[in-house]
Amino acid sequence: MNNETTSGVSTPFESLQGEASVQALVDRFYDLMELDPAYAELRAVHGASLDEARQKLFWFLCGWLGGPQHYTERFGHPRLRARHLPFKVGLVERDQWLACMAQAMRETEVPAALQTQLNQAFFQTADWMRNQPG
Repeated sequence: MNNETTSGVSTPFESLQGEASVQALVDRFYDLMELDPAYAELRAVHGASLDEARQKLFWFLCGWLGGPQHYTERFGHPRLRARHLPFKVGLVERDQWLACMAQAMRETEVPAALQTQLNQAFFQTADWMRNQPG
């Protein structure tokens, strides 16, 4: 993730104003995944409980956005692709993840310019994580 934003704030984490906003974004993302049938295939990949995924995404995003490195302090390098290989990640799951995160960013009022920057970075990462043809 490029840590320079167009608003002059040094990191996206700072632009979001810290951990509370990252937690709100992650919570909205997983709440949407749980409640909205549009994300059913994505939800199915996550198993019975979203608690562990919710916590790990929060830790990961804090560091990825330029804040505290909670994830790497606990688990080392994220190795995202390797960690997701056991799960079906095809076009449907990728697109639902991206749509769910975009909706969560809108609903938690992430600044529009930052949404654009993050949507681009999320697409690159999510597309790279695909391990299924469709």
